[in-house]
Amino acid sequence: MSRALLILREPEIRKLLDPASCMRAVEEAFTAYASGGAELPSVISLNVPESRGEIHVKAGHLRGGSHYAVKIASGFNDNPAKGLPQNDGLVLAFDARTGVPSALLLDNGFITEQRTGAAGAIAARHLARRDATVVGIVGCGSQARYQLVSLALVRPFSEVRIYGRRPERARACVEEIERHPAMPRGCRFAAAGSVREAVEGADIVVTVTASREPLVRAAWLSPGTHVTAVGSDGPDKQELHTDVLQRADLIVADSRAQCLRLGEIHHAVVSGAIAESKIACELGEITAGLRPGRQSDGQITLCDLTGVGVQDVAATAVVLSRAQAAGLGETVPA
Repeated sequence: MSRALLILREPEIRKLLDPASCMRAVEEAFTAYASGGAELPSVISLNVPESRGEIHVKAGHLRGGSHYAVKIASGFNDNPAKGLPQNDGLVLAFDARTGVPSALLLDNGFITEQRTGAAGAIAARHLARRDATVVGIVGCGSQARYQLVSLALVRPFSEVRIYGRRPERARACVEEIERHPAMPRGCRFAAAGSVREAVEGADIVVTVTASREPLVRAAWLSPGTHVTAVGSDGPDKQELHTDVLQRADLIVADSRAQCLRLGEIHHAVVSGAIAESKIACELGEITAGLRPGRQSDGQITLCDLTGVGVQDVAATAVVLSRAQAAGLGETVPA
């Protein structure tokens, strides 16, 4: 049996994985995970403190799928000053029947960005009010844009406020995103002067920072607000004060086990701010129809997204299927 490895590079992968297709695939993956149709090992994390870097290795398999995948994603905070992207990575896909390596996706972190934006939109679809129009984004890195592009598929927002620690970067983020063709027509964009200014009065709050100090306070949230916490993908990261989780009426995890080790939920439970029993369910239980999402317009809802490997498997499957159909990529002997 001959062995061959398909190599796909970022420009090709960007053409193959659009936000809408990614969101559909990721939602199906969440549903499969909640229904017992996925294999998901624990995350491997590695810090490189002298370079302010972190590496996460995630893997997963959707039962019945043709491939399983292993992703290595990195974030080095000093890279932008060196003219390099802050986030990077690649995905390895293996034949699920034989374990033979079948594809190398040199996506430079794009798949992680796209599938994370998709997860945020899925959370908003099920947990944000249907009439939500004001969005507050805490963080002005690339993930802010991915969150908004995917969110525009599920909620026609009309106002966006973006906060960044460096005002010039927040303004640059605003200028970039307001020109994006996926943004709702007539939407107003502004750089917020503080976290509070971004959050207060927002219908949807999305946090996308690498902060190790809590930023968002419960007092700034209005009844009916939905919060999607994205940045806390390690035990030392925290974007929300624990009083946010105390005040929330509905708390949802992407992975209960993972959020108890890594996410905002981890900090709230360890500190005693909330009991583990306050976690209502996993996001996949809602997408599968096993548990309800938002129940009333007055609820404050929260989704803790630490990132699960089935998201990467699902996005990779879309890329590989389309690449094979289009004849894209370079095939080399393995």
